[in-house]
Amino acid sequence: MKILIVEDEPKIAAAIKRGLKQERFVAEVQSDGEQGLAAALGDEYDVIVLDRMLPSLGGLEVCRRIREAGIRTPIIMLTAKSQIRDRVEGLDAGADDYLIKPFSFEELLARIRALLRRPVEACDNILRVGDLTLDVTNFDVRRGKKRIKLSNTEFALLEYLMRNHGRTISKDKIIGHVWDFDSDILPNTVEAYIGSLRRKVDKPFAGRPLIHTLRGFGYKVEAEK
Repeated sequence: MKILIVEDEPKIAAAIKRGLKQERFVAEVQSDGEQGLAAALGDEYDVIVLDRMLPSLGGLEVCRRIREAGIRTPIIMLTAKSQIRDRVEGLDAGADDYLIKPFSFEELLARIRALLRRPVEACDNILRVGDLTLDVTNFDVRRGKKRIKLSNTEFALLEYLMRNHGRTISKDKIIGHVWDFDSDILPNTVEAYIGSLRRKVDKPFAGRPLIHTLRGFGYKVEAEK
């Protein structure tokens, strides 16, 4: 999953990015409001972590403009301001959650996962498509009762497809959500990882395939009836 971090304090931004990468997220950092807004309007993210006090354009205004553009990406606002009125302003501007500095990375991660669960048919941290389950907390993948061992990239790819189950996802979107922004990834790399997932998720099992290719359009995970 792809997270945008808009934070002007380098140590905080680097710590958040490092922690998210360890948790198998793709994280992109922008250090001021104008750059953060441009990124949010120009690309797709699964969650935006947005500092309130930013150079060039404040976090409240960034949040308002994102919402005015019709973008519903969940936003967690970070701030050193702890007064109730400050939190109310952030939520009224369109933020979905509010985290006061200093905070623990574990709490930020829990809030990110809570926001990611909202649009998905999931129980707790478990995604389900047919008899395939993916536990985003314990990094456990099973088809039926059999556990499937995946690499970090395979896991991230399968999670992204399962969060969008039933939707056809293009190779460009997959590259943007599964690999780092500065990674040099080619379309045939996606094909190779899809092939690897098929060998692990579909081929060893008697049920109908869950990973589908729509030639010229992309891939989807769906339990066809």
